Amino acid sequence: MPCKVVLAAEVASNYTSEIKSEVSQKETKPRLVGFLANDDPYAEKYAQSSSKHLAEAGLDFELRQVPRESLESAIHDANQDPQVSGILVYYPVYGDDRDQRLQDLVDPTKDVEGLNVVYNGKLYGNDRYLDEEKTRKAILPCTPLAVVKVLDHIGVYDHGLPYGDHLRGKTIAVVNRSEVVGRPLAALLANDGAKVYSIDINDIQIYAREQGASINSHTATVTDLKPEDVIPLCDVVITGVPTAAYKMPTRLLKKGVVAVNFASVRNFEPEVKDVASIYVPSVGKVTVSMLQRNLLRLFNYQH
Repeated sequence: MPCKVVLAAEVASNYTSEIKSEVSQKETKPRLVGFLANDDPYAEKYAQSSSKHLAEAGLDFELRQVPRESLESAIHDANQDPQVSGILVYYPVYGDDRDQRLQDLVDPTKDVEGLNVVYNGKLYGNDRYLDEEKTRKAILPCTPLAVVKVLDHIGVYDHGLPYGDHLRGKTIAVVNRSEVVGRPLAALLANDGAKVYSIDINDIQIYAREQGASINSHTATVTDLKPEDVIPLCDVVITGVPTAAYKMPTRLLKKGVVAVNFASVRNFEPEVKDVASIYVPSVGKVTVSMLQRNLLRLFNYQH
């Protein structure tokens, strides 16, 4: 069978009309403030894309470019501003532990990326709700959530299996372990029953939960494995390396693999379509849909 190429726009369309419809019925429009405090061209491109797509959905967006030394104060002001429904910081800012501090400064009630320590605890503990009555869902990071929605759309998730085990039997590689995307994505997939190889420049970790174990008990195990040991075992390979120089060797991929790229550049070689059953070259438009969805959810919680 020839490889099926699935575009992000196809997946995003499932959410676009729903979001537009709900926003059109509101007297006050949800308003997102984005903070750009770096000179990363990809972050600036994402900011421009965010502005365009939020406007198309009827949502308000304001980009504030500030020196990174002033970012803490700017976040504080936005936290206190009742006109601001959501806050988005374009990372990396410092590229070290200081970014985590910035993430935790964003008020959880306005954190559209779900990176605050409150949401981190919910994600890694697989606790999907903010209240005991289970009326308010926790916010999940936009890009990891987008990848999950893409995998669900193309049939990787098996909803015939019990809740929490929809990925049981699947072996997945995530080539990226950033705190913003790669690590939370690996945790989400493991929480749903997959065996996940989390591949970073330093090592490979295995994220997994034993069958029948508590829903929130996935573990991370450090290994001395190499990519050539694990990639041929994987049903799904997900890449997110932010440099055009990196390419996943097609020779390592097993026949029929599902290949998904969430990096701003293409991490798969053109020959991937000779091997893969499904290839998703980008998830950007789905990420924007999840951003809109998270903003709308926070706005509804606030009101």
